[in-house]
Amino acid sequence: MSEMIYDMAVVGGGPGGCTAALYGARAGLRTIVLEKLAAGGQMADSPLIENYPGFPEGLDGYSLGDLMRQGAERAGAEFRYAQLTGADLTGAVKHLQTDDGEVLARTVVLAPGASPRPLGLPNEKELIGRGMGYCAACDGMLYRGKTVVVVGGGNTAVGDALHLAKLCQKVYLVHRRDTLRAPAPNVRALENSGVEIVWNARPAELVQGEDGRLCALKVEDVHTGAIRELACDGVFAAIGRVPDTQLFREQVTCDAAGYFAADETTRTNLPGVFAVGDARAKAVRQVVTATADGAVAVHFAQEYLAGVEG
Repeated sequence: MSEMIYDMAVVGGGPGGCTAALYGARAGLRTIVLEKLAAGGQMADSPLIENYPGFPEGLDGYSLGDLMRQGAERAGAEFRYAQLTGADLTGAVKHLQTDDGEVLARTVVLAPGASPRPLGLPNEKELIGRGMGYCAACDGMLYRGKTVVVVGGGNTAVGDALHLAKLCQKVYLVHRRDTLRAPAPNVRALENSGVEIVWNARPAELVQGEDGRLCALKVEDVHTGAIRELACDGVFAAIGRVPDTQLFREQVTCDAAGYFAADETTRTNLPGVFAVGDARAKAVRQVVTATADGAVAVHFAQEYLAGVEG
């Protein structure tokens, strides 16, 4: 492989990574994106995105990701589809090892994303986009006037249930314990929302209809083993997310949950290394907040390259 040193290497081709590549290339930085699969990241799995500005009719996530890639490439960014296998981010020149050779860069934007923790049921992956979901804010509108189930007992699950209660005819909240872990004000709001809480229950089976879509969730009582079937049009898992940061944790500071500890500047503890998108510790994880991170990261990367930072 060439010993070319890029001004910026972006790890991950999701919305945050693609935006960083676009802004970096437009700023005249020699920019490369390392993506293991296809542009769009987790967004590419969404059948319809209706909350990203500029697309009033909505757009599927794969198409939106591909448009983001096209914009970055048109600006001059290079995309390389390769699996990252190792990294040394501590020096002035960062070394990124991939299954397609080594990449050298003066700055690195980390955008590896975070995956929702699955329920672990046999046909779960098959039903994604056909009734199985992980983001009520993203996909809730698809179930207006219908029946949905939220699985979880933390603040995210309660927030999802409250959001869906405004849209759906019926909302169940399935929790494996007899108390919720959400803050008291959210629990009080839930009590007045019409959401039916199914206590002491865990998901047992996703039931698929003749049309191939999800039509019910079977839940098991954790004490008695009794099975109850909840007829529904959709299930949202809200049992946490897993940031794809494992490869970097010995070098880049992360919080207790494994998210990169980077503030709104996107700077990490390492000079010239920035973290954007869902893998960054933040309050809101949406496509639009990831793209915002990408733009911010390039601003501070330019300052770093110009010697302004530190």
